[in-house]
Amino acid sequence: MPDNFDIDIKMNRRILFSILTLLALRAVGQTPADSAQMEHDLQEVNVTTLRPRVLRMSGAENGTVTGRQELFRAACCNLGESFVTNPSVDVSYSDAATGARQIRLLGLAGTYVQMLTETLPAFRGAAAPFALGYIPGPWMQSIQVSKGAASVKNGYESMTGQINVEYLKPDADEGVTLNLYGNTQSRFEANADASVRLSPTLSTAVLLHYDKDFERHDANADGFQDQPSVRQWNVQNRWKLAADRYLFHAGVSLLRERRTGGQRVGHHAANAAPLHPVSPYLIGITTDRYEGYMKHAFIIDPERGSNIALMASAALHDVDALLGSHAFTDEERNLYAHLMYESKFGRDHHLSAGASLNYDRSRPTLDAVRAVEDETTPGAYVQYTFNHSERIVAMAGVRADHSSIYGTFCTPRLHVKLAPADFFTLRLSAGKGYRTPHALAENFNLLATGRAVRIDRLRQEEAWNVGSSAAFYVPLFGKTLQLNAEYYYTRFRRQMVLDYDTDPAVLHIGNLDGRSFSHTFQTDATYPLLEGLSLTAAWRWQNVKTTYGGVLRRKPLTNRYKGLLTASYKTPLGLWQFDATLTLNGSGRMPQPYVCDDGTLSWHPRFGSFEQLSAQVTRWFRHFSVYVGGENLTGVRQRQLIIDAANPWGSRFDPTMVWGPVHGAVGYMGIRINVGRL
Repeated sequence: MPDNFDIDIKMNRRILFSILTLLALRAVGQTPADSAQMEHDLQEVNVTTLRPRVLRMSGAENGTVTGRQELFRAACCNLGESFVTNPSVDVSYSDAATGARQIRLLGLAGTYVQMLTETLPAFRGAAAPFALGYIPGPWMQSIQVSKGAASVKNGYESMTGQINVEYLKPDADEGVTLNLYGNTQSRFEANADASVRLSPTLSTAVLLHYDKDFERHDANADGFQDQPSVRQWNVQNRWKLAADRYLFHAGVSLLRERRTGGQRVGHHAANAAPLHPVSPYLIGITTDRYEGYMKHAFIIDPERGSNIALMASAALHDVDALLGSHAFTDEERNLYAHLMYESKFGRDHHLSAGASLNYDRSRPTLDAVRAVEDETTPGAYVQYTFNHSERIVAMAGVRADHSSIYGTFCTPRLHVKLAPADFFTLRLSAGKGYRTPHALAENFNLLATGRAVRIDRLRQEEAWNVGSSAAFYVPLFGKTLQLNAEYYYTRFRRQMVLDYDTDPAVLHIGNLDGRSFSHTFQTDATYPLLEGLSLTAAWRWQNVKTTYGGVLRRKPLTNRYKGLLTASYKTPLGLWQFDATLTLNGSGRMPQPYVCDDGTLSWHPRFGSFEQLSAQVTRWFRHFSVYVGGENLTGVRQRQLIIDAANPWGSRFDPTMVWGPVHGAVGYMGIRINVGRL
């Protein structure tokens, strides 16, 4: 149940921003001697030549690696907020009741993107709706995004790409760092991490995170919170042992999150929804997650790169949710193991082979009706790579897996890279992907709708993905203009379909009966206009269609196009940094509207395009930095977040028709402190 709304909001806001303001004043109030010493030190290490923050992957796969310097360009409170400057990945809200967010890659939902943490599969099933909030931004060392069907080494699930998150390492040079953040929505976050070297070969790290929303917001005065209030504790302990011929990594993490939302008890606007005579419409979701992993690597022949590695992980994910009149719980258990062998043969040949085992156990319960979902999937793969001086790279792999539910299936994938000259690189890819759908667990946040939910017996999802990309490096006025163009096509043979169109009173989750595909074309350019000033412009067009009720339609709530322009400037001595990002989000189709009692349509058949601007200013000091910024500075906000909010217990109540921002302009302020090695 939501917390009491009697909290003194103004007092909490004063306390929050008083702390951050004092920290900032202390930073700005640094003595001239300190500032001069800082500039002198920077001149000695020659910081004027800045390393790129986003790098292209060097292998056959098409992708990028985003480092910490790029993540520092925005607040990046969690993984979901770290793609602000990324032209390929979109992040949007799934509904206006639970705050669930999803990514889109190549125009398709994030369930078709394989999520990895340090190359281990993560955040499956019931973890998917809120997974983007489970990885704090200050914990991340880098994010690797690859497009298309990825390497078979990490499994068969990647259909549109992979997102791999690398955490801060136990042997990192930073030592102890702190990060405090607060925004005008009364959200506060505190992060701390410490890396300790216990011996020349053994090191450990502790990562801590806490966040809390102190205020409930109802900007459109419909009686419902625009976003749920979230309180989260997150802790992780990591270990690393590096000997001559043996490497060992291990870690454990614990997370507890509480989300509360729904009708605002004790606050009733003139046009707000009336409270139910028995109880208000409430949202309450409690999540407990426990994870552990280990990696062993035995180096057989360093010269040939021969090694054997064993990786394993385990996750326990428990959800207890109240969504209006629905009660949902789930107890998920996942075990994963991967044994692999790699070696080089000659100068240009590389072989990888291995076997994996994945076990998923789920017990979703909806309104006292319990289901049992168990799947065990052993598999094996082999992958050959030909690499001739990075000029010609061909990576071909195939794997075979046997599901205890769906039987045996085969996953082939091929990637080719051609770089005939230093200024031009061409990549081609093709491959198949499979996925086990978990209709209820992956979409339980949609139970907040008043529609009846009907779920068919689902088949395993299957899709082909083909793509190509071309990168050009053009000398221009003494600098290098980087151009990139790419096209990807995804076609589903089997798919889980969420049908909002056929029946306005029913959310039907069923199997694809017809065609389903996605065409995506993107082009982007990056150029260092001046010393320290870099500009990136990107444009993406996508055509995503699926068959709903026998009719091929554009996928609802999906933008047709997206434009992005980013600018980043860092002063010659690296003391100040200015960043800005402008995005143009294209229009799209809404689900089929219905006729209301007064003869009007429930909503417009289409939503329009909108712009969003974010900006940040960072002041760097020797051991800390202070940053101030704003998100959605254009103030664009979807006005009607909830359909039929005046009747929350009716069949037409629907908070899932979200196509735009749920809040207006938001300002924030924070400080990053580097204490150094203990």
